[in-house]
Amino acid sequence: MSEQTDVLIIGAGAAGMAAALSAHAAGAEVVLVEKGERLGGTAAVSGGIIWAANNPRMQAAGVADSEADALAYFGSLDHGEMEPEVLGAFVREAPGALAFLEEAGALAVSILPGYPDYYLDRPGAKPEGGRALDNELFDFTTLGPWAEKVFSDGVIQRMMLRETPLGGSSGYVDPAELKRRADADLRGFGQAMVGRLLAACLARGIEPQLGMKADRLIVEEGRVVGVAFAGGRSIRAARGVILATGGFEWNEALKKTFLRGPLDMPASPPGNTGDGLKLAMSVGAGLGNMTSAWWVPTLSIGGAHWAGGEQRASPVLIERTLPHSLLVNRAGKRFCNEAINYSSLAGAFHLFDPATYDYPNNPAWLVFDAQYRARYPIGPVMPFDALPDWVFAADTLEELAAKIDVDAAAMLQTVERFNAHAANAQDPDFGRGVSTYDHFYGDRSRPGAAATLGPLSQGPFHAVQLKLGALGTNGGARTNAAAQVLDVEGEPIPGLYGAGNVIACPTGSVYAGAGGTLGPALTFGCIAGRTAARLANQ
Repeated sequence: MSEQTDVLIIGAGAAGMAAALSAHAAGAEVVLVEKGERLGGTAAVSGGIIWAANNPRMQAAGVADSEADALAYFGSLDHGEMEPEVLGAFVREAPGALAFLEEAGALAVSILPGYPDYYLDRPGAKPEGGRALDNELFDFTTLGPWAEKVFSDGVIQRMMLRETPLGGSSGYVDPAELKRRADADLRGFGQAMVGRLLAACLARGIEPQLGMKADRLIVEEGRVVGVAFAGGRSIRAARGVILATGGFEWNEALKKTFLRGPLDMPASPPGNTGDGLKLAMSVGAGLGNMTSAWWVPTLSIGGAHWAGGEQRASPVLIERTLPHSLLVNRAGKRFCNEAINYSSLAGAFHLFDPATYDYPNNPAWLVFDAQYRARYPIGPVMPFDALPDWVFAADTLEELAAKIDVDAAAMLQTVERFNAHAANAQDPDFGRGVSTYDHFYGDRSRPGAAATLGPLSQGPFHAVQLKLGALGTNGGARTNAAAQVLDVEGEPIPGLYGAGNVIACPTGSVYAGAGGTLGPALTFGCIAGRTAARLANQ
């Protein structure tokens, strides 16, 4: 005998919990399920930044923004992959969705000071920032036993992102304050966001049910009416089923089928295996944006694995932007502006050479000198730490090239040319340092382009290998502006809704700025919950 509810939500990440709160607020009984034993997934191990144009914090601070500016910004970046109505729904609904979540106690955010949009040469961009929102610290003791159910990568963040180099600060917090936060179990980053969302759900009697792997959607007379789970359990949903699962970056078969170019080392937890996507496909969902992902170069840290044995990878956001460093490919040549935003950098890693039938820039090598090593971290390795075996070192560039199997003459020529211009804080080859964004992750104790440009002139020299990874895929089931999943003819599938990385992202492949994944996920979670609760596609 099956159980019954109004709205059934598959996936208890950020999008799923936002959907649960929205449906509950609209008067629906809600069941929220998660296939794993922990909640939050990718969002919980991320920085937790949320991108939204004209958001409530901007409005309160008097920072000028508008729907028109945001649409102009996206329009200038669109290559035909965005659906105007769906994009419009995100831009229009995001401020209200965030306000709803704040009022529900599910979010507490502040503007990330000075964090610019990623494409500052485009109309509607905000070079002064305001659209990227940081999470306030959250008290995990309020969750009781549920605190242990929030996903963690083994690192508990006791800072807000705006206090760290990722947020443009020094990373220094008084040790006594850090101890106070640890004693009180105050957490920042994505864990703060997931913790608050979970607390808000629990306060309303919405307790996520864990270990619930969906086997199939139950369809009657053309309408999705529930879900059958592994083990024989089924739950019927009188008003609708919302898919709010992750992407498919850990599913090798789906990656080979859909993605354009390699995705070697995902930076997300390994539970994102396309479960929700396969459920949607099984009932005839149309697909969109399937060749793309939230790309980011990643670093494989030796000996670091997930609980299931999968190799763990760390996004490389800051290391490649600092002075006294550059990227070279296997031929020993530079191939990009190393300080450009991480999602756009995928284009350089995905360059395909038809002559060799290969991707010559993937993997690449981040090369840096002793000046860099003395000042800056590389992944978890601080300047005063011993070098691990995944960091190659040599007294000369020639010796280093031999160790990493790169053409020594080409790499020497590359470094010499780079140094000649970097000494004057210039990069005529790729324009590194021209954009304000290039400076943000650089060493901002240095003026202008010098924040990111400096010669590699002092040995010993070092190198680490980077591959192209992703924070998640961003293609999936197509939806309309009401978050209804569409079939291959573009018609709503009755009873089925979607939000998060399981759907074709409303912004296509465009990563507009920091938080470009979570802004659409939370917004469409709220839209999906509200629509399903109101029986919009009966």
